[in-house]
Amino acid sequence: MARSCNKQNTYDVIVIGAGHAGCEAALAAARMGAQTAIFSMNLDSVANMPCNPNIGGTAKGHLVREIDALGGEMGKCADKTLIQSRMLNTAKGPAVFSLRAQIDRRSYQREMKHTLELQENLDLIQAEIIEILAENNRVTGVRSHLGTVYNTKAVILTTGTYLNTRIIIGDFAFNSGPDGLLPANRLSESLKKFGFEIMRFKTGTPARINRRSIDFSKMEEQRGDNPITPFSFEHETIDREQVSCFLTYTTEKTHRIIRENLHRSAMYGGMIEGIGARYCPSIEDKIVRFADKDRHQVFVEPMGLDTEEFYLQGFSTSMPVDVQLEMIRSLPGLENARIMRYAYAIEYDCINPHDLKLSLEYKKIEGLFTAGQINGSSGYEEAAAQGLIAGINAVLKIKGEQPLILDRSEAYIGVLIDDLVTKGTDEPYRMMTSRAEYRLHLRQDNADARLTPIGYKIGLIKEDRYKKFLIKQQSISEEIERLKSKTVPPSERVNEFLKRHSSSQIGTGIKLYDLLKRPEITYEALKEIDDEMPDLQRSVAEQVSVSIKYEGYIAKQLQQIEQFKKMEQKVIPEDIDYDEIPGLRIEARQKLARQRPASVGQASRISGVSPADISVLLIYLNAKWKRGGKQ
Repeated sequence: MARSCNKQNTYDVIVIGAGHAGCEAALAAARMGAQTAIFSMNLDSVANMPCNPNIGGTAKGHLVREIDALGGEMGKCADKTLIQSRMLNTAKGPAVFSLRAQIDRRSYQREMKHTLELQENLDLIQAEIIEILAENNRVTGVRSHLGTVYNTKAVILTTGTYLNTRIIIGDFAFNSGPDGLLPANRLSESLKKFGFEIMRFKTGTPARINRRSIDFSKMEEQRGDNPITPFSFEHETIDREQVSCFLTYTTEKTHRIIRENLHRSAMYGGMIEGIGARYCPSIEDKIVRFADKDRHQVFVEPMGLDTEEFYLQGFSTSMPVDVQLEMIRSLPGLENARIMRYAYAIEYDCINPHDLKLSLEYKKIEGLFTAGQINGSSGYEEAAAQGLIAGINAVLKIKGEQPLILDRSEAYIGVLIDDLVTKGTDEPYRMMTSRAEYRLHLRQDNADARLTPIGYKIGLIKEDRYKKFLIKQQSISEEIERLKSKTVPPSERVNEFLKRHSSSQIGTGIKLYDLLKRPEITYEALKEIDDEMPDLQRSVAEQVSVSIKYEGYIAKQLQQIEQFKKMEQKVIPEDIDYDEIPGLRIEARQKLARQRPASVGQASRISGVSPADISVLLIYLNAKWKRGGKQ
């Protein structure tokens, strides 16, 4: 896929937008050998975090680790620029453990931009792309605002919240991208010409406060974890001084101010047309929807090490500026707050993800892929995950190979994309652990075991990293076998150990494996009675412990996954005519004909398609397979 020297504006892959989806898409494509260009309207906004500069969190931490396991960049960049790290949900079990890091916003941007600049096969270009070009339903190029045409075999749209955007504060609205950057007002028209269904969504970001005006003594301090757990499997440890975040709460005064000014809120005053995220409501929406709650949490978090700006997570609003100041100053510790950036709501165009294949390619135009918030999702991590898959599949498309499609049993990334494409979304989609049916299998600690062989196969995981991965997996297996084989005889030392851990004492010998199955016994604690315990990496010990403690549950889930895969493997022909299937309800015919599911499993998850419809479909397909000589 080498670029001819006399075709300067010709690329294999073009990525439009350099946010989190765009960065992953461009890096993946270039690293897989495709001559790639990534366009940004402003190179100073590459990998920008217009909302809170954090990476990870509940379910989102899983996505970041999966991105890293496949060979993506977000986890590595986060490890280099984090200023605080915490593991969330540790009281709930390993299936929902989620890593979250507060990031130095500008450092992250600089690090990611420099990574793009250094990447072979990749050009980073400042320009607004205003038109997609196609012939015979196949992408041929793009046109910039300067009139320059760039030829290409594949285009990946990662426009984030820049399409036809509008900022709203109270009853004041103006066209702007996030953070006061320019919007992309012309590309939406190009998409409409290709038949994209355009939707209108809304998100928002809270105010930023000057640190010198905050009284932290009235707030709860939240320190980072020690030791730090890295996002990237390439990093075993991170040794860094961390900063604190803080927690405060809304008061009755806060609630009174909001209730008295609801008519001035852009959302309640009718200024906002776009649909907002149910799981990330504005503070005024919280007060209305949860009127029985006396207070709501507000997290006060630093934007970076070289700035005095602090971010109020959980306090987004579209109130006018005078009301914002009054609301914020009603919070303990913020009585004298000075606002540096006012909160705002932002509306933007996005597409209906039903129009996509599971590869994230647009069904009507070959070689046109979309990823990130343009697909109706929200969040940096969801965007990066889609960008990585779109970048991989754009290159595989050019090579004439089958796309990489992760199913719901393989990765949170698979759940994310399947939810968007198959189920669709009528609000900004947010990843949550509850969306994953097989979440005990899809843990963040074993993301490498699930996905690194795939990353290696497609060329994003290099040989040295893959060898280290194989050594790690061997260490896990060997230690599990050692614990199964070693018996601890009853003794005063052992029973005293068990007594101190509130565990039943033994009268006969017991395998270390069986001791570790006890909830109250940790792998680390076993060192006291196991003189032969090897000095394992923390990540290895973690997987050994989880594998043993949850063995029965994991085995049951693997059986469920096996049944799930049988339905996913029942492929539906692309040219199937649903009108020919007798007994299929009209609604099911319409939904199936529009979405063109790739498998019976995917068809079963389409809203409006009932189990009875699936039974009819299976009978039809089985008969067709038999006539064709297939089993």
